[in-house]
Amino acid sequence: MKEAILNHFKPNEPINIKNEILAGLTVAMTMIPESLSFAILAGLSPLVGLYAAFIMGIVTAIFGGRPGMVSGGAGATVITLIALNQSHGVEYIFAAVALAGVFQILVGVFKLGKFVRLIPQPVMYGFLNGLAIVIFMSQLEQFETTSNGVKTWIEGTALYTMLGLTVLTILIFYFFPKITKVIPASLVAIMVVFAIVLGFNIDTKTVGDIAAIKGDLPSFHIPMVPFTLDTLQIILPYSIIMGSVGLIETLLTLTLVDEKTNTKGESNKESIAQGVANITNGFFGGMGGCAMIAQTFVNLDAGSRSRIAPAIGAITILFIILIGAPVIEKIPMAALVGVMMMVAISTFKWGFFNLLFKMPKSDIFVAIIVAAITVVLHNLALAVFVGVIISALVFAWDNAKRIRARKSVDDEGRKIYEIYGPLFFGSVTAFYEKFDVIDDPEIIVIDLKESRVVDMSAIDALSVITSKYAARNKKVILRHLSSDSIQLLDNAQGVIEVNIEEDPTYKVMPNH
Repeated sequence: MKEAILNHFKPNEPINIKNEILAGLTVAMTMIPESLSFAILAGLSPLVGLYAAFIMGIVTAIFGGRPGMVSGGAGATVITLIALNQSHGVEYIFAAVALAGVFQILVGVFKLGKFVRLIPQPVMYGFLNGLAIVIFMSQLEQFETTSNGVKTWIEGTALYTMLGLTVLTILIFYFFPKITKVIPASLVAIMVVFAIVLGFNIDTKTVGDIAAIKGDLPSFHIPMVPFTLDTLQIILPYSIIMGSVGLIETLLTLTLVDEKTNTKGESNKESIAQGVANITNGFFGGMGGCAMIAQTFVNLDAGSRSRIAPAIGAITILFIILIGAPVIEKIPMAALVGVMMMVAISTFKWGFFNLLFKMPKSDIFVAIIVAAITVVLHNLALAVFVGVIISALVFAWDNAKRIRARKSVDDEGRKIYEIYGPLFFGSVTAFYEKFDVIDDPEIIVIDLKESRVVDMSAIDALSVITSKYAARNKKVILRHLSSDSIQLLDNAQGVIEVNIEEDPTYKVMPNH
């Protein structure tokens, strides 16, 4: 039985149990304050955030498609539900989270997770750099205090103490691996600073100052909302947005882990696991979530490569909720802030600066725009979406400019137009400009050997050209069409009628 369980958790490389246990403990320490903060930000009970961290972590660790990846109650997803909580309350949140899970399962079942591969590299650079800045800047909030609803920076001894402990954490995190990598530097840094604060009875901000984290086991609870079409209309938009945001962040994280570990995860399996985890959240009082990039990097840097560490991290959070809260609430926030700042620094793609004068200007623009949207709006899904759209438009524009036509006259007196470059919506205007309808002979041949008919705009362009020549009693012949281009034209019969020249070296349809 034990062997069967371990085989389920194994990746393709040997498991170092010590690394997995220590990595799991470290992940739990870094997840707790973040889960609490986002739950409070959304106006939810702190325990709702911790339940989400446990449920997301354990379900995706067991059933997910990416060993080593950590999921929890992420801010990217809960932010999308704040307005719903304010207008309808927490029960609608639970219903929306469960419905988002159904949406994510459908994405996995229909194998749509693979489309994350279409995200260009500049978008990835911008996403990571923007996220690193967001992670770093969010840690600065721990240096603030709230009085009468107004946030101000802490001052005096409290500030110097917090700064000193944070710097100490960073130094330990940086230098400890030079001594040994047997124990994760992040865990050592947290424990050393924790011991110093306890040993010298230092007065500083702790986890307990954010919220009390003691509670009971999450219990089954059907969301108390009317099961009506009106309710569905209210929660469905939020569910789709949350599900989409969660999957984008999850699948991007999966891709990054693939690159870091030189292994390959299963995007569709992970999508289904995320959906199952969110449905479970909805019925057990969690706020839902997705993969967490920062905690995933903490996990990988601590030596984890399997499902075991994320599972241990989730179980540790549950243990803390039930038993360990009095101890964990005393951990100084400075230690966790220092660890997360180092994670932000390591997440940032510093090599981007070396590429600034080597990458195409359009790629640099995309990377900067994605990073800016991520930092300013904290909307990772929107940032990625905008980056992909801009990249696609740039690609279309570049290809549109490449369409060319070489003109000649054959022995039969026919005008030959040899087209180079794809014929699609972006290039049809340039395509029209290549032809001289008035002065051309009675028969012209459009040779598409070095081109392709890509879309409806291309079909329409051929129809327009054919009609222009037909209006002057001239004939257009197409030749050297690729098989997929022929299929498109064949499907468009009745919309466009063209003459295709037979060629024994090409599969062509009969002449119309």
